[in-house]
Amino acid sequence: MSLKVGIVGLPNVGKSTLFKAITKKQVDCANYPFCTIEPNVGVVAVPDQRLDELARVSKSQKVVPAAIEFVDIAGLVAGASKGEGLGNKFLAHIRETDAVVMVVRAFENKDIVHVSGKISPLDDVEVISLELAYADLATVEKRIESAQKQSKGGMTRDLENLLAALGKVLAALAKGEAARTVELTDDERAAVKELQLLTMKPLLYVLNVDEAQLKAGYREPGLPEDVQIPLCARLEEELAALPEAEVADYLAALELTKTGLDQLIEKSYALLGLQTFLTSGEKESRAWTISRGTKAPQAAGVIHSDFEKAFIRVEVIDWKDFVEYGGEAKAREAGKLRIEGKEYVMREGDVCNFRVGV
Repeated sequence: MSLKVGIVGLPNVGKSTLFKAITKKQVDCANYPFCTIEPNVGVVAVPDQRLDELARVSKSQKVVPAAIEFVDIAGLVAGASKGEGLGNKFLAHIRETDAVVMVVRAFENKDIVHVSGKISPLDDVEVISLELAYADLATVEKRIESAQKQSKGGMTRDLENLLAALGKVLAALAKGEAARTVELTDDERAAVKELQLLTMKPLLYVLNVDEAQLKAGYREPGLPEDVQIPLCARLEEELAALPEAEVADYLAALELTKTGLDQLIEKSYALLGLQTFLTSGEKESRAWTISRGTKAPQAAGVIHSDFEKAFIRVEVIDWKDFVEYGGEAKAREAGKLRIEGKEYVMREGDVCNFRVGV
């Protein structure tokens, strides 16, 4: 499965600098509002040291990591939902993503003017959140109108669920609250999924700080602790320019253990309930992304859609055992290989060999 994350923020908060750093993709980071008019897309390999270990054991010809796609979207300003700045131009691109990363500025720099004239992460969050809520409000009102017209031809259970969900969501959005805060039944949630509401998407906050704030462990007390990531976009830019072999030493010198990209990917996976299983052989060692709770046949279907229907069984070895015992054959001899059927729930780090019918 592909993972797509949209990066949003006000102008001049370091959003495009961050994108440039984590994707090593050159984009226009000029110091003026709206320099990012069309979304910039970068596909980033998910760091996974397990793959290198598996490839070494299997003597794999290539290594294929999982990937995450980042979409950098034009800077947003107050009134965007009514056409201010670039207006709604960027919204369709956010709707296509799985999650939203909101970049807010915590660093001071008199040479980089903040669009609102002051540094306040919570104010940044409020402006962006309200604009997304207003945009969703228009979407919901339009869908309610069309659903009511549909109901004149006869009310169905699906329409009942849709109208019930839309009514609840409308009430929240009218107060400037996010759709994700609304309690919906499973049927109601399924009914509104097609709308791809912006405020229904999982949200992470990236606090763009300076190096001193980063070392001090800066946190924004007004935001949920588990969905905020303090990082220094300028430092990430420097790390991106280094040879891979030098990154760890540079981080150690700064008393850091992970890059901002590593943290962002980890938080994104956790937020979306994702995990990884692995395959390894002479041809390639590869990482595959699935949702937590996925059963073996559906995991096989991620490799090839036909595999799900033709699934027979899966041979599973924990990646540590695969490496320790030197591959599948010796792990099997040591009793570390398990045969699992259709009800097996995949675990993080499973090395799998799927058996499927013709």
